[in-house]
Amino acid sequence: MTLHPMQSDASYVPFLLNPLARRNAPWTPGQDAILNEEGLAAARATITQWPGYAPTPLLNLRGLASELGVDALYYKDEGSRFGLGSFKALGGAYAVARLIQAQLSEKLGRDVAMDEVTSVAHPALVAGITVCCATDGNHGRSVAWGARTFGAACVIFIHATVSDNRKTAIEAYGAEVRRCEGNYDDSVRTAQETAAAEGWFVVSDTSYPGYMEVPKDVMQGYELMADEAFRALPDRPTHIFLQTGVGGMAAAVTAAAVRRWGTDRPAIVLCDPDKSACWYESFKAGKPVAVGGDLDTLMAGLACGEVSALAWEILQDHADAVMAVPDDMAVAAMCRLARPTAGDPPVVAGESATAGLVGLQAAVTNADARAELGLGGSSRVVIFGTEGDTDPELYEELVGVPGDEIRAQAG
Repeated sequence: MTLHPMQSDASYVPFLLNPLARRNAPWTPGQDAILNEEGLAAARATITQWPGYAPTPLLNLRGLASELGVDALYYKDEGSRFGLGSFKALGGAYAVARLIQAQLSEKLGRDVAMDEVTSVAHPALVAGITVCCATDGNHGRSVAWGARTFGAACVIFIHATVSDNRKTAIEAYGAEVRRCEGNYDDSVRTAQETAAAEGWFVVSDTSYPGYMEVPKDVMQGYELMADEAFRALPDRPTHIFLQTGVGGMAAAVTAAAVRRWGTDRPAIVLCDPDKSACWYESFKAGKPVAVGGDLDTLMAGLACGEVSALAWEILQDHADAVMAVPDDMAVAAMCRLARPTAGDPPVVAGESATAGLVGLQAAVTNADARAELGLGGSSRVVIFGTEGDTDPELYEELVGVPGDEIRAQAG
């Protein structure tokens, strides 16, 4: 299958089984304390009432499925989510709302209902709250959007390689944006240190010792994406390929799958960028390990060198394998989705949206991976297109056509 003239040989994409995972591993009480059905119900009840909410489409890519030799391939397209262009809108903004709810309850000495937050019933109190986070782009945009929507102040920290276009997109939601030296993990530490000094509240999509509660809300918001997809599927999927940064999204989707299907859950395959392969290296070591360097992958939203502690608690048991995919194959997949064949709809997929598709492509062309994962003609695969053209200029440079033109073709 030819995706793009820049494509690497997919059979050489590193593939590793997770030695810690078991298909019959139970969903433990500790994991349920992180993500659970009650939390999903609360997130669903809140987010579905926000103006502009609509489930994003689950596309049946029959042509691409045939080319890859699988029975079905479903693509959850998050490019239209709340006008923010990515699934991150579900996590960051929801966590901001939950944090404001908790702070108002403390200040007012009573339980504050979520509709008091979403209606901005206490504007003076909320205006005194400042939320902040580190971001590669999309999460910061979601936090800034949530802060503006619910009336809080917001400061966002970006690292050296985040594009100016993404910086401008965050500022459009009223946030102050501060650029830091170093990589994403350095910006996480800067955000935490600054918040501690200023009395601000960090709304991060990664967790680390001493910081666990807010990331649970972020991940619980992400679960709504998986819930929408699973409800729309005609049959139980056999495989899910998930791109990984710190792992919050992958853990949320995996949690929803394990709780829904138990030991009949799909095979879960994680897909790291090869230049920031923290999950690959952690599964190889059998414990969380950090990947150093500048993490300079084109898949900017996945440029993370350290796994989330909460995500590790889930994925160490329930993620069956991991792959390390290269940037050129991600670009090839963007182009393939934009210029489909065999009747598939054209799709605008950003740089960080295609790692799952690249992992699938590599797995079906690698005899060992195909056999280990049981991939074949009866496989039903789900991938999550987690962003659209969140940097429109970069997207046009990589694909050769503006995202708006592709969306117009899709009707």
